[in-house]
Amino acid sequence: MGDVVGILVAPIILFMIFVAPIWLIMHYRSKKQVSQGLNEQELQELAALARKAEALGERVKTLESILDVEAPGWRGRNVQ
Repeated sequence: MGDVVGILVAPIILFMIFVAPIWLIMHYRSKKQVSQGLNEQELQELAALARKAEALGERVKTLESILDVEAPGWRGRNVQ
């Protein structure tokens, strides 16, 4: 019985000394970053992505309008 306890105590002690503190530090660091929200650079990147998405949406509308004129039945052919 003493050997079993010794086998379990050593890993638990190592876990408590090395793994647990790092785990706690990383956990609370990530919580802090989440609570702070996006920083200025991330907000700028998000705005740039939104502008690109809007421009791509406009391009799709333009292409669809061209296809409507040049190939009137194209929408029905793509539905399966």
